[in-house]
Amino acid sequence: MPAHERPAGGRGDVTEISGETSDDALLEEAVVDPDARWLKAVMHGAFFLLLGSSLARFLIRHNNEERVPWIIALSVVLAVLYVLGPGRGLRLTPRTRLPRYAWLFAVVTVWAVLVVLAPSFAWCAVPLFYTGLRTLRPRAAIVLLTLLVLLVVLAQLELSGRFDPDLVLAPPAVAAIASAVFIQMERQSARQRRLIDDLIRTRRELAASERREGMLAERQRLSMEIHDTLAQGLSSQQMLLQAAERMWGADPDKARAHVRTAESIAEHNLTEARRFVHDLAPADLAAGGGLGEALHALAARESGDRLTVRVHIDDGGRRPDLPDRVQSALLRIAQGALANVREHADATTAALTLTLLDDQVVLDVADDGHGFDPSVLPGTAAGVRGHGLPAMRARVGQLGGTLTIESVPGEGAVLSAAIPLETPP
Repeated sequence: MPAHERPAGGRGDVTEISGETSDDALLEEAVVDPDARWLKAVMHGAFFLLLGSSLARFLIRHNNEERVPWIIALSVVLAVLYVLGPGRGLRLTPRTRLPRYAWLFAVVTVWAVLVVLAPSFAWCAVPLFYTGLRTLRPRAAIVLLTLLVLLVVLAQLELSGRFDPDLVLAPPAVAAIASAVFIQMERQSARQRRLIDDLIRTRRELAASERREGMLAERQRLSMEIHDTLAQGLSSQQMLLQAAERMWGADPDKARAHVRTAESIAEHNLTEARRFVHDLAPADLAAGGGLGEALHALAARESGDRLTVRVHIDDGGRRPDLPDRVQSALLRIAQGALANVREHADATTAALTLTLLDDQVVLDVADDGHGFDPSVLPGTAAGVRGHGLPAMRARVGQLGGTLTIESVPGEGAVLSAAIPLETPP
């Protein structure tokens, strides 16, 4: 893997690298050009096959000559050099180039001495064509191939004892074919390496994009949770404490009641904040009673001297078995809607209606306040501040549902959230 593509350090990066980098390494290893691997194996096998057959041919025809021990010794040395040398098809790097050159020089030198002593070893040059092309730079490889071809031609002419055009033309033709095959394989391998690099780069860009999207989604979730818990609770406490301060002298009992209500809201918000920090469900749902009981508990907290909240559950006589995230979203929407009613609608009565249909669940929040014109601010209710309505729309949208608001000035308002029972993942 190129150095500039390696992930940087840092704690977060280390966590990411452990899976991603190992996958990239496996990808690079798995998508190796099978033709190049096959050609390398064939050439190595061919070298030892030709070396063995050449030695066998020489021993059969020249068994009693004095040079036999030298031929056997040189054959063994050549085989050992080829096996132990660094040039068995591995990719060159600047640090390994010089040892490979020395290794190739030693192999070619021993082979050339063998050819001079026994011309039958000449055809071992074919695998050496391939090895030279892989080890040397193009110009040096051409020079080496020319020398090998020349030596093979001279050896074949010596074996035949006469001039034969086939013996002169065959070695260059074989060298040309070997070079063409190698060049084609290298081009294909280079294209495949580029594709692998592009794929790895795309995977990393996709992973980075997913991380960014996850961070944005988490940021939006945190924003909605803070608005629906802490912000609304603090707003309610502020209103109650301001009312208590205004009437403390005239009606201290009622002022104390406002303070107690503010204290109750603060206690509930503290519980919500703790659950929010630990990414748990809303406290009303955590009790295990389901969405219906959670709505009743919410209505009881929101009801007071100025506002009465009623709840109606239309579930067809069966307890709604809704996914946790649907229940949580509907409860948060009810909390946000009632907060808007309390702060902006100047209503005396509000109603929460939960309707369970065959294909969707619908939550309606209606009030008898002064209403508003929904077209005044596109996409937001008049007087709705901050994240209220956008957060509700986001919650419903994440579950594939819709949020609608109907209102006429002076006649109250109805907010309706409909979520399909088959929610998207």
